Amino acid sequence: PAMPGSRCPRPVLPILRWLPRYSREWLPLDVLAGLTVGLTTVPQALAYAELAGLPLQYGLYSSFMGCFVYCFLGTAKDVTLGPTAIMSLLISSYAFHEPVYAVLLTFLSGCIQLAMGLLHLGFFLDFISCPVIKGFTSAASITIGFNQIKNILGLQGIPRQFFLQVYETLRRIGDTRTGDAVLGLTCLAALAGLQAMKSHLPKAGPAEPLGVRISYLIVWISATARNALIVLFAGLVAYSFQVMGSQPFRLTGSIPQGLPPIRLPRFSLAAPNGTVPFQSMVEDMGVGLAVVPLMGLLETVAIAKAFASQNGYRIDPNQELLALGVANILGSFVSSYPITGSFGRTAVNAQSGVCTPMGGLVTGALVLLSLAYLTSLFYYIPRAALAAVIISAVVPMFDAGIFRTLWRVKRLDLVPLCVTFLLCFWEVQYGIVAGVLVSGILLLYSVARPPIKVSEGAVLLVQPGSSLHFPAVEHLRHSVSSRALAASPPRSVILDCCHISSIDYTAVLGLAELLQELRRHGLSLAFCGLKDPVLQVLQSADLEGFQHFPSWEEA
Repeated sequence: PAMPGSRCPRPVLPILRWLPRYSREWLPLDVLAGLTVGLTTVPQALAYAELAGLPLQYGLYSSFMGCFVYCFLGTAKDVTLGPTAIMSLLISSYAFHEPVYAVLLTFLSGCIQLAMGLLHLGFFLDFISCPVIKGFTSAASITIGFNQIKNILGLQGIPRQFFLQVYETLRRIGDTRTGDAVLGLTCLAALAGLQAMKSHLPKAGPAEPLGVRISYLIVWISATARNALIVLFAGLVAYSFQVMGSQPFRLTGSIPQGLPPIRLPRFSLAAPNGTVPFQSMVEDMGVGLAVVPLMGLLETVAIAKAFASQNGYRIDPNQELLALGVANILGSFVSSYPITGSFGRTAVNAQSGVCTPMGGLVTGALVLLSLAYLTSLFYYIPRAALAAVIISAVVPMFDAGIFRTLWRVKRLDLVPLCVTFLLCFWEVQYGIVAGVLVSGILLLYSVARPPIKVSEGAVLLVQPGSSLHFPAVEHLRHSVSSRALAASPPRSVILDCCHISSIDYTAVLGLAELLQELRRHGLSLAFCGLKDPVLQVLQSADLEGFQHFPSWEEA
């Protein structure tokens, strides 16, 4: 069973497209998926808050509102919204480890995303090419993974800037705490083993004996909820040492119990030397106000599209923008930092057999229960175990094969990939902006220098390979006039426009100058294969000596 695809634009609320058809058979599958995702969400939320440089409860504050909102407004049954490794990395750069900045950034990002959804501006995401995304995610996986090495080794006072972090970690590796290192590496090995076990687990069919099916279910649940199991195991080990009077691990520490208060985000910040006003806070966040909402949209839409195509249903990208915008705006009222679609938890959701977004209600409820009743138990979770959870989550984000693939398919695409990848180690925003700029330059170059096919005969047959816009007209004019006049004897020209679907005024002026130049040398220029929009533009321009034919044979 699966949620019906969103093929019809009505009703307006996506939940009304599937709720009237909800089947009782879907309920146990949705509940199971929601619980499974929830067991993954809670430990990841604590770990991602650490990565974002915020108190750990903010990870949980950020993990339930997106689940509830997406149930009503989302169009993909598999997607789960919440904190992610990449978004946490961005928040660590733009929120300055200050919750007030993070919550305000959530509110402003949500407003930007909501506006983009209402104005149907999702097409802007199409300008961020695949090499840029791959370069960013691969660099982010290395940055995030190495950021957690200090927690695996039990080191403190390590700077957050990547290159300084590498230097300081290697310089102080002799200060490694043995207990943290042993526990962290053990957790990493166990997570990798459970992941490998799940990927190689044979499917148990209904014809198998009951014992085999139960064993399969136990192994599957253990592997799927591996983050929760490992954190629970590490917490029990740490608690045992605490009871015995020694503690070889750095612990998470106290987390305030209870649900977050519902209130508007603060638009100013009390500082020791006075109040930081809203305008100054916005200036401090700077380019983060563009990078955070755009990367949030990009992750969510890309994940929704990927899982929708795998499962045979369609999504509405603009509706996804609306859902994410509303989730961030409402999330800011419960002290959330910016959220987006999570690839890892979405994959868990899909593999758990979720049928509708209803599973998100169960996940959100589990997070709220954890906040209300379990935060006192989180005191004993070792930081090394949370670091292992993050590292195991980001390792699959590194795509080494993309370099080999682009080298084989189109080597020019390696330029934006490498620019983004390398600059992201310096500053994330510089890498993304530089990658988009390089991709844009390559795109504009192809517009400015379209392929031009020239066939010589009694006349010169010139066939541009794409639409004709102002950056390309001088190149076309020079190519045609030089070839026509260099021929012996000079030849008239037929411009085959079968591939030209649009033309602008500057291009019309360039063609008029080309007509005059050829006429001065006693040559003619004829057009053929003109499409109606292009023909109307050229006829409206009233070009002197303009002549056109349906095809070049008639010319």
